[in-house]
Amino acid sequence: MTLESPKTHTQKSQEELFNFLSNVDNYKSIMPESLENFKKIDDESFLFQLKGMPEIMLVIKETTPHNQVVLGAKSDKLPFTLIADIEEAQEGSDVQLQFNGEFNAMMGMMIKGPIKKFIATLSENMGKL
Repeated sequence: MTLESPKTHTQKSQEELFNFLSNVDNYKSIMPESLENFKKIDDESFLFQLKGMPEIMLVIKETTPHNQVVLGAKSDKLPFTLIADIEEAQEGSDVQLQFNGEFNAMMGMMIKGPIKKFIATLSENMGKL
């Protein structure tokens, strides 16, 4: 399953946004309002939980300076990646999130809506930075 957020413009430069997304401490500030729990595990990973959802641990898997940050699930139960593609833009930068996951059909139907909303909210909140 592949889902994409709308492309969002932010006032941060491409380098500033890349540095922001490369620091796990910053993810708490762009999470949806339904955030119930957020905990930094180490410099590469964090755990979060939204209302009505299980806890999810994400780890920074890969970075391509100033263009891309790839987060991945730390657990193999729900294998997925969340990719932030960052492009230089006039007066700031543009970011688009892409979610890639391998789920059975039933699981895919159950989580597609909430995940689409989640990545749209993350993207929207980055636009407010």
